[in-house]
Amino acid sequence: RIVLLFSAHVNRARLQMARYTLIARVSDGLHLAASMEEEKEHKQFDDYKAHAKRIVKQLNSSSPTKMTIEAGASNFNYINQDGVCFLCLVEKNYPKRLAFNYLEELQHEFMSKYRSEIEAASRPYAFIKFDTFMQKTKKLYVDTRATRNLNKMNEDLSDMTKIMTQNIQEVIGRGERITSVMDKAAKLQADSKAYANKARYLNTQALLRKYGPVVCVALLLLAMLWWRFR
Repeated sequence: RIVLLFSAHVNRARLQMARYTLIARVSDGLHLAASMEEEKEHKQFDDYKAHAKRIVKQLNSSSPTKMTIEAGASNFNYINQDGVCFLCLVEKNYPKRLAFNYLEELQHEFMSKYRSEIEAASRPYAFIKFDTFMQKTKKLYVDTRATRNLNKMNEDLSDMTKIMTQNIQEVIGRGERITSVMDKAAKLQADSKAYANKARYLNTQALLRKYGPVVCVALLLLAMLWWRFR
């Protein structure tokens, strides 16, 4: 029984940390680096990765600097600053303070190394070698009861209460609405262009019907006069 209790205590302490970590350029959503754990539920994990991609694509310079997005039994946490998004997927009951401390460590290291190279990146995962640092840092946050992590959780939590929390369906829904509006605007523009082309064609046809016979008669008379007095 003592062994079972100890095992349960360890399992609670070792929550699954950062099942997925993504670093992306905000301006165009380009993935700069990523790190993930082996997952048994590949279909569900693929859905989470798709959600992460859509979250990043919706960000811009006016988006919240920090946010937590609830997604079923997991949470997405991100930092959006200096044109780069640092995002991680953790279990829902993983301490928010530690999740953001993890992202802040990644942000500090990544920006100090690659800040000048970010805008020039032209292919996905151009900084994939950063995965080594992500894996090393991730291990520091696995045991939430480690002295290092307990000290972090005991820090002032007031800044954590200021971080906005949303549901994934709200975020995805907003993206779908934006996409829908853009599609409708594009269709309206195309319809307006087609209408303008058709209007020009009809105007030309009306002018030909109205003045065509007169022009033909005038040309015929000119031809006759030219033939007679040549």
